[in-house]
Amino acid sequence: MSTAPERVADDFRTAFGRRAPAVVVRAPGRVNVIGDHTDYHEGFALPAAIDRELRLAAAPRTDRTLQVLSTVSDERVEIDLTTLTPTGRNRWHDYVAGTAWALAEAGHDIGGADIAIRSDLPIGAGLSSSAALEMAVARALCALGKIPWNAASISRAARRAENDYVGLGCGIMDQLTVGAGVAGHALLLDCRSLAVEPIALPSDLAIVVMDTGVRRSLAATEYDVRRAACEAALDAVRRRCAGVRTLRDVDASQLEAIRGDLDAADREAAYRRAAHVIAENARPAQLATALGTRDYAEAGRLVDASHASLRDLYEVSCPELDQITALARRTTGCYGARMTGGGFGGSAVALVAAEASEAFAGEVSAAYRAEGPPGGSVFTCRASAGASVLESG
Repeated sequence: MSTAPERVADDFRTAFGRRAPAVVVRAPGRVNVIGDHTDYHEGFALPAAIDRELRLAAAPRTDRTLQVLSTVSDERVEIDLTTLTPTGRNRWHDYVAGTAWALAEAGHDIGGADIAIRSDLPIGAGLSSSAALEMAVARALCALGKIPWNAASISRAARRAENDYVGLGCGIMDQLTVGAGVAGHALLLDCRSLAVEPIALPSDLAIVVMDTGVRRSLAATEYDVRRAACEAALDAVRRRCAGVRTLRDVDASQLEAIRGDLDAADREAAYRRAAHVIAENARPAQLATALGTRDYAEAGRLVDASHASLRDLYEVSCPELDQITALARRTTGCYGARMTGGGFGGSAVALVAAEASEAFAGEVSAAYRAEGPPGGSVFTCRASAGASVLESG
C-alpha cells in the first residue's frame, strides 16, 4: 500500500470533505537488531527505525472528538475525548484513543481532529506497527496543539497508552525508536535513562527483515508469564544484594548464587528467563562495537547467540522463526540471523553483506515458501528517521 503524503491527503479529503489536511506526519516501524526482552528491565537494546511506515493526515475540529479513518482496516470511528477511560481492549482505535488519553494525562491540552491513516507496515509482524500508530497520532496531535515535541517524553506517554489504556505489557524500546530514529543509524538505547546513541550502519552491511507470516497469538499472555518469572529471580537477588533495582543491575554470578533460593516448582524457568536477560543485556554494546570496527564475524556470532538465548532460555521463538533463521544462515552473504521483537511468530532479522542482499532475500523467500507456511515476506530495509511532520499548512 502506498504511503505517499499525497495518498493519505487524498484519503483525508475523500473521508471528511475538507480541502486539505492541516498536517501530514509519518512514523516508521522498527526492527530490533539485538537486545530483546531487555527494555522492561531498564536494559539496553540496539534497534533501528525502518523505511516501512505509517502516514497520517489530520486537521483540527471545533468539537471534542476524534473522527478517525483507517484505510488499513477500512473502518471509521468516532472517539469522544471527554469520556476517555482505559478499555483493556486491543482494537486499532484503542491505540489512537489511548494516545490522546495519555497525552492529556501528561498535562497536554488535546483538541478534536479529523484523522486519516495509511500504512505499509505489516500488523503483528514484530515491526512495531502499534508503536508507529501511537507515535504518529502523538506527532499529529502535538503539531495541531502546538505542543513541543520531545521524543523521550512523548515515548513515555505512548508507552503508557499501550500499558495502561490498551492493557498490553511492553517496554519503551518500540516507542522510543519510532520517535528518535536517525537515518542510516541503529540506536543504542539505555532504557533506564532513555539516552539514545546513534550507531552508524556500515554501507557494506544490509539489514534484511524476514517476516514468517505467523502472527503472535500467544505473545500477550506469555509475555506476562515470563515477566513474572524474571520478577521472582529479581526478588531473590534483592534479598541478598542491596542496591538492585532491576535485572539490569544483576550479573551472572549473582544469579547463580540465588539459584537454590528460587521456588522449586518454578526454579529452572525463573533462572533461565533471568539468565537470558542478563546475557542479552550485554550484547547491544558489543554489537555496536563490532559494527564500528566492521567485525562482521563477531556481529554474526552475537546475533546468532541472541537467537539461541531467546529460543532456549527465554523460550519465545517458534518453529517458523527457527526455520527461517536457519535458512538465512545457510544462504550466501549472511553473517547471522535472529528472531526480533516479542516472539511467538512475527519476524526475524539477518545481517547480510550489502552486495549479496538482493540475492539473499530472493533465495530465503523461495526456500521458506517451499518449506514453510503460506504468507510472509523477505525484504531489505533502510534505517530511517523517527516520527516527523511531512507537511504543515
